[in-house]
Amino acid sequence: MASILDAVVVGAGPNGLTAAVELARRGFSVAVFEAGTTVGGGARTEELTLPGFRHDPCSAVHPLGAGSPVFKTMPLDRYGLQWLHPPLPMAHPFDDGTAAVLSRSVAETALSFGPRDAGAYRRLVAPYLGHWDTLVRDFMSLPSTALPRDPALLARFGLTGLPPSTWLMRRFHDERARALFAGLVAHVIAPLGGVATSAVGLVFALAAHEGGWPVPRGGSQAISDALAGYLKDLGGVVHTGYEVKRLDDLPPARAYVFDTSPTALARIARLGRAYEGYRYGAAAFKIDYALDGPVPWTAEAARRAGTVQVGPRSADIATALRSASCGAGAPERPFLITAQPSLVDPSRAPAGKHVFWAYGHVPHGWQGDLTDAVERQVERFAPGFRDRVLARATAGPAELAARNPNYVGGDIACGAASGLQLLLRPKLSLRPYGTPHPAVYLCSSATPPGPGVHGMSGHNAAKAVWRRLRETRRP
Repeated sequence: MASILDAVVVGAGPNGLTAAVELARRGFSVAVFEAGTTVGGGARTEELTLPGFRHDPCSAVHPLGAGSPVFKTMPLDRYGLQWLHPPLPMAHPFDDGTAAVLSRSVAETALSFGPRDAGAYRRLVAPYLGHWDTLVRDFMSLPSTALPRDPALLARFGLTGLPPSTWLMRRFHDERARALFAGLVAHVIAPLGGVATSAVGLVFALAAHEGGWPVPRGGSQAISDALAGYLKDLGGVVHTGYEVKRLDDLPPARAYVFDTSPTALARIARLGRAYEGYRYGAAAFKIDYALDGPVPWTAEAARRAGTVQVGPRSADIATALRSASCGAGAPERPFLITAQPSLVDPSRAPAGKHVFWAYGHVPHGWQGDLTDAVERQVERFAPGFRDRVLARATAGPAELAARNPNYVGGDIACGAASGLQLLLRPKLSLRPYGTPHPAVYLCSSATPPGPGVHGMSGHNAAKAVWRRLRETRRP
């Protein structure tokens, strides 16, 4: 290791590893320090229940990972990353045994909403189809890091996306389309009436049409391992099992980049009250299942979908989100996001068996047990589900935070993705990746563009870092 490194990265989640890769492939010396025994952060895979059942403790399905502008510039397939696509990206079942679907096909999606809303949905997504690479790159970058490639398209998207999702859903006459779109917004644990929530739902829908909602072969750990492998070949060094409590614990460097929560960064770098106004949001209660067979969904479409939203109505979803976000208590009928990766990846479970992943929303730091409520909701749309459970591993807010310190109070978005904080993270600033310390930067999901396994927060932060490093190298 050089006596003075160009950059040290703290935290080996997808954003930290992406920041390290971006710096290393521009010729800077980089070392990564991770407190855990393996790299991964929110993208890990472990045997949580029984031998041979490989579960993703947090992220499992990656619509923004497969379509990530920065991941597309990296040869991650050479390091073992392979995307697997289920027959349907997502299904949203109803009590009558049918389901609305989010398909790779716009036509199939629109038809599942019924004749009154099919045309409205086609008109909603039509302006952006075929422009995903440009749109997502512009949407997930800041003007201070990259000028828009298509300002007119981005402006049009902004006009549609900035209003609350409750406004956008007025385009639809029937509940099927409204419920599916409400569920898309709920993926960032944001109340449906918040600013820019229309953009959240629209991005997830377009991601399905343009690139699908795939899972990585072998589990989410494959993403992190591929990034780490690429970094090592670029000359970067990764240290695991190394907890950083203060800057003095790290080797001398010209820049320090933190893939941590703002709270942890302020403590380690002694930034005082720099982030005292930053808000953490509702938490997740997550259950990983080892199953004796596939989930017995009543709706045929749900049996083919990698992700299944369990609501069912938009009002039900709004109530569940409001209950969790306002701290009113855990909802009696939680909205669930579920994933069944072993439908397309048999390596995740023994022959004939399956892994299943589900989480609902609960208040920040909640200490109860949501298991019975979760399973009652699943049984409502998949009678006999409990009979197929071989083992389960539950993780409430405390367990999620213990597993990944970025999930403060069980908030898997590393900060409330509601109100202006959905757009202005971690605070109102033209330099969201910089800090009061000129050599210290933040690159976690607490920075734009926010939560998700896409690496763009790390990419954007790395841009700010390498610009400073080049300036300090000048005579």
